[in-house]
Amino acid sequence: MGSLCFCRHIAFIWLLLCLLDKGALGAKFTVINKCDYTVWPAILANAGSSALDTTGFQLPSGGSRTFQAPPNWSGRFWARTGCNFDPNTQTEQGTCTTGDCGSNQVECNGGGAHPPVTLAEFTIGSGGSQDYYDVSLVDGYNVAMIVDAVGGSGECGSTGCIADLNEQCPNELKEGNGVGCKSACEAFGKDEYCCSGTYASPATCKPTLYSTMFKSACPKSYSYAYDDPTSTFTCTAPDYTITFCPSTRSQKSARVSPPETGIGIGTGGIQGADMPMIVNSSSWFSNIFDGFSPKSYSCSTSLIATLTILIFLYLHFS
Repeated sequence: MGSLCFCRHIAFIWLLLCLLDKGALGAKFTVINKCDYTVWPAILANAGSSALDTTGFQLPSGGSRTFQAPPNWSGRFWARTGCNFDPNTQTEQGTCTTGDCGSNQVECNGGGAHPPVTLAEFTIGSGGSQDYYDVSLVDGYNVAMIVDAVGGSGECGSTGCIADLNEQCPNELKEGNGVGCKSACEAFGKDEYCCSGTYASPATCKPTLYSTMFKSACPKSYSYAYDDPTSTFTCTAPDYTITFCPSTRSQKSARVSPPETGIGIGTGGIQGADMPMIVNSSSWFSNIFDGFSPKSYSCSTSLIATLTILIFLYLHFS
């Protein structure tokens, strides 16, 4: 019995130290492609943040790739679709149908996304401070996307858009033959849609018919520039999974938000859709009482040394 208690104490100390150490490591991002076609994810670090391992890459259907971001990193991820890069050229010259970053290469090299495009945006904290993250439709929509916060503390909700807005997009917002759905700002360029000019404040820029349609279909995503209260999420020291074309079947354990009534425009109007809100279950915590968590933590050498000292002191004074 004593040895079991000892193991439980050590397991708790190990997990606690790893979580504390994780705040110094930033966040790990795993990008997953569940679309039935290849996408070319792109990454843009904000000013003052270092670039990650790549700024653009090819990701086949079913593929995934992981990146480590440092503390205080901020930036965005998105999917490019319909890309055609020539492997016979030294820099694989080419372009993409949606989300193109203007570099004419697989690597975006600091280029931003051309709308319409679904964006995942992050600001990573440090030293135990909160992360902020969201999925934005302010620049329109090209693919469904879900962002899950994994292993953090706090509310740590999932966010994104699982609705197929390309299929439901009003004709006046359609991109080309329906490969994307523009925002009203991109489509019409008016201040009231772009939150610019005399509309450049939360007091003057309010939801419009078009942003309300986006919000009805994707309640947890940004629908216009000042859509902060229901669209910005926080979590402390998590890792993140970004999934393109997520399966609603995988969200069956979610806490589903109440459906909102959709607003349609003709036959192309966006219909209402509910957005699952996945609550971080922190199941690893309950597993402490049965042994180590199934979640794998990678701790630094200094933590291993600290744990060794704690074990020695525990055995010496117990």
